[in-house]
Amino acid sequence: MVATKKSPSTRKRATKARTSTRSKVVAQAAPAVETIEPKQASSMNQTNKFLVILVVLLIVFSGYLFKEVNNIKNGAAAVGNINNTTPPEAPTEVKAPEPNENDHRQGAQNARFVMIEYSDLECPYCKQGHDTYQRILDENEGEVAWIYRHFPLSFHPKAQKSGEAIECAAELGGPDAFWSMTDAIFDKMPTIEVADLSQVAGELGIDPTAMQTCLDSNKYEQVVKDGQAEGAQAGVRATPTVVIFDTETGDTRTVEGALPYDAFKTELDAIMNKS
Repeated sequence: MVATKKSPSTRKRATKARTSTRSKVVAQAAPAVETIEPKQASSMNQTNKFLVILVVLLIVFSGYLFKEVNNIKNGAAAVGNINNTTPPEAPTEVKAPEPNENDHRQGAQNARFVMIEYSDLECPYCKQGHDTYQRILDENEGEVAWIYRHFPLSFHPKAQKSGEAIECAAELGGPDAFWSMTDAIFDKMPTIEVADLSQVAGELGIDPTAMQTCLDSNKYEQVVKDGQAEGAQAGVRATPTVVIFDTETGDTRTVEGALPYDAFKTELDAIMNKS
């Protein structure tokens, strides 16, 4: 509040003019003062509200960025971009267990070179890599096989149950159903929900009721978690990670991230030509 001293009557008009001028100056410096005209106050209040909302949004966005940076630091974030033209720096060697009879496998059983993939069904990079690995398999029939292993990331809420769904598909429909269900889930991500998994199974000719019963039983929950634990122990730090394994020499080559086809083929050729 701006206070003025009493002045002689001959100076009242001049004092009133000066007082009015000071009031306007104070109003500009401190919008909350009571001398602001009603219209000015309304405008200032709206501005203040806008600024408060803006600050809140900035805080929320900053928190999101902080979380994402932490995920990357912890090695939990998926890496690789289909638009990259050069392979990322090779990670520390991943010592994946050798192919075994419990693996879900495509390709010739006696194929010398095996792509051991650690994957997450909700990972967008895994979805991109999936098409590349399929193409590699088709173009190297008899020479290359493909193994899928679970590595669900903690910040992908649909990954765990989707992994259980492809295990249920294998139980209910055999090896081909496992890969068909995997293809279908990748095709429908990210819009597919956990509640849709039994319906997707039905579209593939798998009994949807049996699929839902299997999912509700959680019978493959530990299988999926064990796959993730195995990968972490082997040195997997992101998805997708593919270990190309030479079954004759025991040599391996680790490819981290969803490389485009040409870049991935270069990695495969390097180990194949080494033999």
